Amino acid sequence: MHPVLFEIGGWPVYSYGVLLAAAYLAGLQLAVVRARHAGLDSAKVMDFGIYLIIAALVGAKLMLVVVDFPYYRANPKEILSLARAGGVFYGGLIAALVVGLLLVRRYKLPVWKTGDLIAPGIALGHVVGRLGCLMAGCCYGRPTSVPWAITFHNPQAGLNVGTPLEVPLHPTQLYDAGTELIILIFLLATEKKGKPFAGRTFWLYMLLYAISRYIIEIYRGDDRGMFFNNMLSTSQVVSIAIVPVSLFMLWRLRKTAA
Repeated sequence: MHPVLFEIGGWPVYSYGVLLAAAYLAGLQLAVVRARHAGLDSAKVMDFGIYLIIAALVGAKLMLVVVDFPYYRANPKEILSLARAGGVFYGGLIAALVVGLLLVRRYKLPVWKTGDLIAPGIALGHVVGRLGCLMAGCCYGRPTSVPWAITFHNPQAGLNVGTPLEVPLHPTQLYDAGTELIILIFLLATEKKGKPFAGRTFWLYMLLYAISRYIIEIYRGDDRGMFFNNMLSTSQVVSIAIVPVSLFMLWRLRKTAA
């Protein structure tokens, strides 16, 4: 674990920030390449994707502030910093979806076909981003005795994000990254199988990620907002809402395309 990669003139360069930037660039590049192969204007998809990235960054941070409001109320300067954490993924995803729906007509792009092109890029970006979480020590798991547990030692991680040190934890960052990689491979391998229809890849991603996120949240140990007497986390509540919506959209779009 290396929260700080190096320093420039006394200013730390955080590993999470570097990998977060790499995650967005990797996802955007994959979307642009897929758009080019699909016959869409890759320049438009590039511009469209940049707006989505900005929306995702803002949305992720805003949801983090909501979920962890007591901390940010006591430390308001941290709102503008990525040192503690980049944000809540679902907040970024929801914000990007809203902005995407508002802008897709402006760029004259087909709504669901564009979503299908971008979905694997989201998965790829998430794989890279979770490796940043691992290096920073955030999004850590519960204490465990499983053979594949990981133990953090860097005191800076404890100061920045409250990572428990010298305690074996579930490697939830790797659970998430590995699951996203599997989802990415599945989406790419099946998008032309059977009877594909516009929106299938996107809503399959939403469905599979929601299910996997709900399960992985069970093993998370960090404070991320709890509901119903601490039975469900914020992300689990969002996941529960996304599953039926995804199933409905898959049914509706398939029926419309038939």
